[in-house]
Amino acid sequence: MARVDPHDPGPEVGRKRGEESAEAARKPLKVTNGEVRFGTASWTDPTMTAPGVFYPEGARTAEDRLKFYASQFSVVEVDATYYAVPYRRMAETWVERTPKDFVFDIKAHAIMTGQPTEVTRLPKAIKEELPADLKEKKRIYRKDMPSELLDEVYRHFREALDPLVEARKLGAVFLQFPKWVFPSNEARELILESRERIGLPIAVEFRSGSWFNEKNAERTVRFLQDNKLPYVAVDEPQGFKSSVPPVVIPTNDELAVFRFHGRNAESWEKKDITPAERFRYLYDEDELADWTPKIATIAKQTKQTHAVFNNCYSNYGTTNAREAAQLLAELQARPLFSPLTPTLRAQRGQDGALPRAPPSDCSPGGRGSFLSRCGYASTTRGRRRHATPAPPSPAPWASRSTARPASAASRKCACAAGGRRAGGPAHMVKAPA
Repeated sequence: MARVDPHDPGPEVGRKRGEESAEAARKPLKVTNGEVRFGTASWTDPTMTAPGVFYPEGARTAEDRLKFYASQFSVVEVDATYYAVPYRRMAETWVERTPKDFVFDIKAHAIMTGQPTEVTRLPKAIKEELPADLKEKKRIYRKDMPSELLDEVYRHFREALDPLVEARKLGAVFLQFPKWVFPSNEARELILESRERIGLPIAVEFRSGSWFNEKNAERTVRFLQDNKLPYVAVDEPQGFKSSVPPVVIPTNDELAVFRFHGRNAESWEKKDITPAERFRYLYDEDELADWTPKIATIAKQTKQTHAVFNNCYSNYGTTNAREAAQLLAELQARPLFSPLTPTLRAQRGQDGALPRAPPSDCSPGGRGSFLSRCGYASTTRGRRRHATPAPPSPAPWASRSTARPASAASRKCACAAGGRRAGGPAHMVKAPA
């Protein structure tokens, strides 16, 4: 009998797991004075809309699917805006098809973050004004465009989202900078310029691990905090030069974002595959539980926290979003220092508490290197499918016990006791007092 990969067990297993936590993510979860929303980075992927995977049998149209999705989750990330500048009617339909308290996070158009865009997918008015040599190209970059036409891209993008702004349904525009955007004065200016040009709430995600290497990590943290730029903390395969370590940083009082890409190292940098195949990975409950106290601690300092699952193959993202919401709800229901209520894991006969990470010194300006203070070995080791950089020797607190998270005023970090497989431990840096 063939062995089933627990991180790719197929839609049927994913569906059954998701049904066990079906109610958990329907509404935002209250954490102190803030809210945490759970959702996915797509609602339209073909592997997700296939019959019997996530949507009920009657949800066959785009309208039906969005209405159903919005009945199950309180946030979604829009991916289509990365490829083509949106138009107003598109945003109007999103508003019409979702409940009053539903929120959309919008991926910035490729050209805004230094990535190429197909000329044919630019708005007609902008294409017609392109210089002759650019019209002939299949793809162009930000640096190629005349400044006044780049301004027009931002204007079209911003005005198309007006219906979401007016309905108070816009979460943030996600600026996802590619792996060839390295930390530099020019790159930092690009981030600030993009925020000014968009004129809407943004969140920043890096795709190059160099932003958090030993040389640049502390400067990156200071840049984000000094400019109050919401940072997108990521969980992704480690072991590549591009791998961004799972550093958790509160940088803005209004918004914090977590994005879960899965830990499929085999497909992470593979070319010519679909996004669904690249992020084809079902987290297990231990992996999700390692993030629960991080999400909770950040949420106590932030009005809105979004946890978005980008592992959108089949129902893997929807299942993990529900399970992560369930774990946070259980942690919230737990009296301080009391035994945890039964978790999803315990329901399967494996009793244990959620991890409570202790304080350790990985704040900017501390002694020693930034990542080593958090106990993180490296981001450039072992590329097995579910591999992880070798963790440090277990500390006395590494047993999923009751150590209390550091206070909100602290500048210390909390490093996950777990961090198994390719995600590595998470490092948490608190905002300055």
